[in-house]
Amino acid sequence: MNSKFKKCLERNKIKKFSVGPKLAQRELELAGNDLVSAKKTFADKNYKWATIQLYYSMFHSARALLYKQGYREKSHQCLIEGVRDLYVNRGLLDYGLIEALQTAKILRENADYYGDFKKGNAEKLKIKAEEFLKMAGKIIKEIE
Repeated sequence: MNSKFKKCLERNKIKKFSVGPKLAQRELELAGNDLVSAKKTFADKNYKWATIQLYYSMFHSARALLYKQGYREKSHQCLIEGVRDLYVNRGLLDYGLIEALQTAKILRENADYYGDFKKGNAEKLKIKAEEFLKMAGKIIKEIE
């Protein structure tokens, strides 16, 4: 267990969540819905909102993975640390995807709080959100 994940557990920013495995598929569906919405928003050239929606697609994909392991987050950063520890460090999820989620979090915050967003960033997030959803679905299916 990495030290950041351990601190999240100690601070109750990640908790055991016994019904999580039953809700993992629902989280994947939410991720898919956000991705569909983001693509429409992107096509409408609303790159700020597309960036936010793409992040939340990735967030729900990550949450599905955390739920599958019986945990629930109380912090976006701890969600990332949980997925890193439970999947990336164990070779189940590509390191590049957790880094993309971290980048997406920053881009979402910049778009949402500071009005700082770019079409190019949204385009890159769209590719990563699709990949993250696909991989999360594959991992969850393999765990069952």
